[in-house]
Amino acid sequence: MTRMTPFSNPLLLGFDSMEKTLERVAKSGDSYPPYNIERIRGDDSGSERLRITLAVAGFAEQDLEVTTEENQLIVRGRQDDGGEREYLHRGIASRQFQRVFLLADGMQVIGATLKNGLLAIDLDRPEPERLVRKINISVKD
Repeated sequence: MTRMTPFSNPLLLGFDSMEKTLERVAKSGDSYPPYNIERIRGDDSGSERLRITLAVAGFAEQDLEVTTEENQLIVRGRQDDGGEREYLHRGIASRQFQRVFLLADGMQVIGATLKNGLLAIDLDRPEPERLVRKINISVKD
């Protein structure tokens, strides 16, 4: 028996990758580190600016890595668990994380800054060109 999904509609041609993306998003349930996504006011160039802010207290610049791969923004954090300390109580764990954000086509990462335990990643989405193309119809009798 074939599985029916919203993307199996015959009017939605070429959206197979979108269905796989939605399945991947539904499976990611990790909530660490917490983050905000905000729209930031920019110039009136027609582009949309976004900022992703992650709470990464305790991580230094060398402990963080921000990369893009295909349409994904990947943020990784690794802390070195210094073995020279002897803890009487350890409530702050040094943990690693990987947070993946799926980016729409055309989104560009402008830069990243770390300040007061917050990692801010700025993104730009330029206004897409509106293309109208007339398709010629050939008659074959």
